Amino acid sequence: MIQGHGDDSFRYEDIRMNFSSNIYAHADLGGLKPFLAMRMDVIAQYPEPDATSLAAVIAEKNAIPHDSVLVTNGAVEAIYLVAQMLAGEGIHHYMVSQPTFSEYEDACRMFGMEKGMGGACWICNPNNPTGTVTKRLPLETYKIVVVDQSYEDLTSAQLMTAAEAVKERNVIQIHSLTKTYAVPGLRVGYIIANEELIGRLRRWQRPWTVNALAVEAGKWLVENDIKVVPNLQAYLEEAQRLNRRLNQLPMVQALPTETNFMLARIENVTAAELKEYLACEHHMLIRDASNFPGLNEHYFRVSAQKPEENDALVEAIASFRQ
Repeated sequence: MIQGHGDDSFRYEDIRMNFSSNIYAHADLGGLKPFLAMRMDVIAQYPEPDATSLAAVIAEKNAIPHDSVLVTNGAVEAIYLVAQMLAGEGIHHYMVSQPTFSEYEDACRMFGMEKGMGGACWICNPNNPTGTVTKRLPLETYKIVVVDQSYEDLTSAQLMTAAEAVKERNVIQIHSLTKTYAVPGLRVGYIIANEELIGRLRRWQRPWTVNALAVEAGKWLVENDIKVVPNLQAYLEEAQRLNRRLNQLPMVQALPTETNFMLARIENVTAAELKEYLACEHHMLIRDASNFPGLNEHYFRVSAQKPEENDALVEAIASFRQ
């Protein structure tokens, strides 16, 4: 298991602006909370072993067969489940382009896979931590292409649809209700693939990995088509404005992004030092990105928030060691 993900606000006493998580920080969950309060009776009984009812709702929304969906305990369970199936079925090599989400490589190593061509290729799309989008997937090069689209609802770029994924013989598509609906504490994700691949994955999944309240929340969120970002285009434009403002700082280089978060580099000091300064002096939290393979101690990641918060972040970074 990888340590050091974002949103570690529990380490600090008074974080007021959280730029460290890629999840939209101002989501309105006012409708979900009273709904769950009325469904508390479900905790007195076992949930469905494989969250079948939520899988059916997801399948209907995407107009794909029910047997093409497998619900998981967040996207992270999906990642480790896929790696376990691949290794168990004799696929011993994987490829990951760095920097990207560390759990892909960790999961592959955990189940004895080694880096190499021809086996499985893992793609985060949009990519974490860079925010870039892969336009063309290498479907003809690998036995299995795993496409993690956890941030698909935080970009305007065109991505592979669920229906397109189901038609491919070697695509496993990972999704995150956690990211789409800003409910990281509930841990709900799902896998979409053709029915044969889902059947193979199902044989490796443990029962009851998704709790009853998470299932109820997932169904309510999907059925009601909740929009946690009121105006996605305006939000993405604000992310681009933040990117430009960061690049106006002489010691910071913010890299291009196609989503709400971005990777940046600071000169002469470390990201860890900047993070501690912002947290302790300005009550702001950023993501120290130095533990992403391929990055060094100068890289950090931020997720755009409200305009006034973004401006405050830029001003706070500008004041560091001035």
